[in-house]
Amino acid sequence: MTPTTAPVAKPVISREADILDLAPVIPVVVVDSVEQAVPLARALLRGGIPVIELTLRSAAGLGAIEAVASEVEGMVVGAGTVVTPEQVRQVQDAGAQFIVTPGSPPRLLEAALASGLPLLAGAGTLTEMLTLAEAGLEAMKFFPAEASGGRPYLSAVSGPCPQLRFCPTGGITRETAADWLALPNVGCVGGSWLTPKDAVAQGDWARIEALAAEAAALRP
Repeated sequence: MTPTTAPVAKPVISREADILDLAPVIPVVVVDSVEQAVPLARALLRGGIPVIELTLRSAAGLGAIEAVASEVEGMVVGAGTVVTPEQVRQVQDAGAQFIVTPGSPPRLLEAALASGLPLLAGAGTLTEMLTLAEAGLEAMKFFPAEASGGRPYLSAVSGPCPQLRFCPTGGITRETAADWLALPNVGCVGGSWLTPKDAVAQGDWARIEALAAEAAALRP
């Protein structure tokens, strides 16, 4: 009789706000091969970052989500750069625990909400933010953060919309992350600097673990 493999344990997240509280930085990751995904995720976890956004920007993205979701205990796996309703279904089937979109056109937003998964939908203007708020979302992605007005813009948003919280992503660096996190309406930031392309290609997991530890320390 073939023994069954128990599913790996995952932190429970049931709403968008839970995602923002997992870590000060959500690594936004592109992998070129599925084989890179599991050791990369484990390095982030050892460094104190229990969340990862694996994007669909490469052919390996969907397989990487499935691999990390099934093999890395303690890691919350999100699917990023989800841009079609069909991709919503695919990432849900692969085991993604939350969805991240760069924008929120009606069909995509409808499919993502219908999935039942927590959603960080992208918004770059106040109108887009209010549209998402009307749909019941109080936590969202501010994207592209630097190009959409940066910290001054997002700080101004807190006046008319104090209930909204954000994960700014796009142009945020190791050097500027702390300044973004100091804004009262920012719960976390998204960034790619935790997983440099050369470190991933070389399998330099110790370097990624060290960058993760540095990022984890941004929240006392």
